[in-house]
Amino acid sequence: MIIVSDTSPINNLAAINHLHLLHQLYGTVLIPEAVYRELTDPNVSVAGATEVQTFEWIQTRVVHDRTLVEALSNELDIGEAEAIALAVEIQADQVLIDEHRGRLVASRLNLRYTGILGILVEAKSQGLIAEVKPLLDALINEAGFWVTEVVTTTHQLSPAIIATKLQVLTRSSVPQQYAINK
Repeated sequence: MIIVSDTSPINNLAAINHLHLLHQLYGTVLIPEAVYRELTDPNVSVAGATEVQTFEWIQTRVVHDRTLVEALSNELDIGEAEAIALAVEIQADQVLIDEHRGRLVASRLNLRYTGILGILVEAKSQGLIAEVKPLLDALINEAGFWVTEVVTTTHQLSPAIIATKLQVLTRSSVPQQYAINK
């Protein structure tokens, strides 16, 4: 499986000490040079900086289609633009991206995508974590991750409704039995 990641999933999972989930779920994760630079900028200390420089399973790739990157940069920041361009270029199976605009562009380019919430739900479905909600709470409280009220109030909803809402957030199928509050 070929997976390309934007900055946010790596940064946020590293902030709550669960970056290993990406390796367990996907094996190798590819990032474009712009994502590498965003995470390793010496002027800004961010979670994930050391990991992208030392973990062999996170590999940096050059995006060759600079025309596509330039076009996408009109709508997105450079990390998102390069992640999506790299995913298109190498025909990735999925791109890991959290930002709404980035998801819209990925969808327009027929890319499968997921973000932190989809990653956590998948990790639960594979038995890698016991519960999603504590990690979601940590993302919000420790990493400053922002989610809509619809998602954060899903603990009051049925698993079927939660799965439907997560399918909107991830362009892939989410098993109904994996609710956020479990």
